[in-house]
Amino acid sequence: MSNWIQQIERNTNEFVEAFGALSAEQLNWKPNAKTWSIAQNIDHIIVINETYFPVIESIKRGNYKAPFIARINFLVSLMGKTVLNAVGPDRKRKMKTFPIWEPDSSKIPADILERFRKHQSVLMQCIQDSADLVDRGIVISSPANRNIVYSLDKAFDIIVAHEKRHFVQAKELYDLMVSENH
Repeated sequence: MSNWIQQIERNTNEFVEAFGALSAEQLNWKPNAKTWSIAQNIDHIIVINETYFPVIESIKRGNYKAPFIARINFLVSLMGKTVLNAVGPDRKRKMKTFPIWEPDSSKIPADILERFRKHQSVLMQCIQDSADLVDRGIVISSPANRNIVYSLDKAFDIIVAHEKRHFVQAKELYDLMVSENH
């Protein structure tokens, strides 16, 4: 638990330190229509992470129904490793996100970093409150696709790695913006 919490705190601090002084215009700057802005990268993280909350709440209430495939251990392990590798920060492969996880396409208000900070606090509390579920080896399906299953601890690994991936993406965009004097 503490490792995920520390990594999320680190991710939060990196975003705030790198982008906290930017204006709304700078946060929303994009070199082209196909590229997400820094603000959209941050919004996307919030959107994805929040889709895990109802799944975890459903497990805690005892009414979560995992798909049959969640009983096949080698598939659970394989899918978890595959997703984790796909969302890693190296960004060698460009990925398309599921439609439910698309960021807001309009201008995002400058308070996105404050919303992100608050969201990260909620996320860390959710992880802390899920220690017993991790200990029990609970398997969940991806909030975006019921047939993609992995353990809850792998889900937390995925969340942390995904945040790092989008920090790298946002940092590259920031560097481009600075080089073009925006």
